[in-house]
Amino acid sequence: MAWLHVHYHSEALRMPVPMEVLVPQHVSGGYRKPADPGPYATLYLLHGRSDDHTAWMRRTAVERYTEGLPLAVVMPAGHLGYYTDMAYGRDYFRFISEELPAVCERMFPLSPAREDRFIAGNSMGGYGAMKAGLRAPERFTGAYSLSGAMDTEATYDRLAPKLAADIWGDRSGIRGGADDLFAAAERLAARPESKPELYMWCGTEDFLYGENLRFKEHAERLGLPLVYEEGPGDHTWTHWDRQLEQVIRRLPLRKAEERSGAAWR
Repeated sequence: MAWLHVHYHSEALRMPVPMEVLVPQHVSGGYRKPADPGPYATLYLLHGRSDDHTAWMRRTAVERYTEGLPLAVVMPAGHLGYYTDMAYGRDYFRFISEELPAVCERMFPLSPAREDRFIAGNSMGGYGAMKAGLRAPERFTGAYSLSGAMDTEATYDRLAPKLAADIWGDRSGIRGGADDLFAAAERLAARPESKPELYMWCGTEDFLYGENLRFKEHAERLGLPLVYEEGPGDHTWTHWDRQLEQVIRRLPLRKAEERSGAAWR
């Protein structure tokens, strides 16, 4: 894998932003067997509130888990925006759901097909990933949350008041709005189009366990294609590292001949 440190100017965020990128390295000779030349599927991997875009490379074995797979991994900086088009700030949801895939698919040999785009994250990033799957199902074929902050009103109450107000404005406007995952799930269930695979994992000792259970039960009542798993664990990287490997293993990666029709431009 090639590990790239990328800085570019984001039009959505109106500022320069960094990201870490892992891309399969095509080997044409020598002792190694030639690799899949692409275009590759992409996993967009979102960090949590206490970390930044380097956390997945520093705290997990993501490079080892993806070695040999026709899969690129993009780890963008989401800062403290909760992957939300902020009431008083920047458009982080538009950034992750629209601009970032478009920019990366121009820069790197990545497939632009929906079937080859996946998004995952932990904690704040789990919220962002699930929101992307629920609100942009035409762009992502799978959304994967590890210990996600699923209850937006509860998150609002946990944050410093000014930060919460900057992100979502008045608390009274959250329920039923665009950033309410429960309401977004209802809107997705009512759509006739194909639904993305939704996956959740949460530790039973995690402080977010209760809201993960509530969302799981809500999605099941709606008939959404959700896979839910849990196990012993709290809100720490020890468990997210293990679960990231499981997420990568379950990605429905298409064969080279299936991706060849979505040639990189």
